[in-house]
Amino acid sequence: MVEASHRAVSEPAEGLDEARLIEDASGAPERVGRIAAPVLRDLGYRLVRVKISSAAGATIQIMAERPDGTMSIEDCESVSVALSPVFDVDEPMAQAYRLEISSPGIDRPLVRESDFARAIGHEARVEMAAAVNGRKRFRGRLAAVEAGPEGPVARMTLVADDGSESDVELPIRAMAEARLILTDDLIRAALRREKAALKDAKRASGRGNDRETDPRAKRKTNESKAAARGAASKTHGPDEGETHGH
Repeated sequence: MVEASHRAVSEPAEGLDEARLIEDASGAPERVGRIAAPVLRDLGYRLVRVKISSAAGATIQIMAERPDGTMSIEDCESVSVALSPVFDVDEPMAQAYRLEISSPGIDRPLVRESDFARAIGHEARVEMAAAVNGRKRFRGRLAAVEAGPEGPVARMTLVADDGSESDVELPIRAMAEARLILTDDLIRAALRREKAALKDAKRASGRGNDRETDPRAKRKTNESKAAARGAASKTHGPDEGETHGH
């Protein structure tokens, strides 16, 4: 199940045209991304990531979001409906495949500079394309995003086994992958944003400020809590949301 709506961790996201600094793997994922990105943009969404899975048949997994970091079940369905006929024409893969659309989730991948900026103060896991200080994998707290000679740099605070802390600066463009680590603090931050978003939506629609009197708002809150416990994605396709045959 796709989470009902996930707001970004802190500051609002940048616009639709903000470039990804960490891109998809070359080959089929890159090809799918080139086809999907302009379709998503026309609908008001941004591409986050593309992955191709061959387990139990080929699956194209597309992760997308609105510029404010949200992605509802209805958004996923809209994206699937729009992409399915485009993929039928452009045929991103030679074999039959299943198309899966999902939101980034709470422990989301970080692919844009604004993703890292929003995640400051939270723990993340980073894998570099090439070794930095003799290692490729880092886990620590995102401390800052700074300008570097070759683009934005993420400064991470690492904690050694003895409890001592040290900072490392990692160029974002040189990362192979980066994502948030699911922690209690991260879940609480996401739920606080969900609560604030529901109140804002009710205020804008004139329904008042008492969330508990609105069963729809309560249902959405419960869905958000379920998402925080691990809800991830929903499968879509042209034939009742299941499989593309080519």
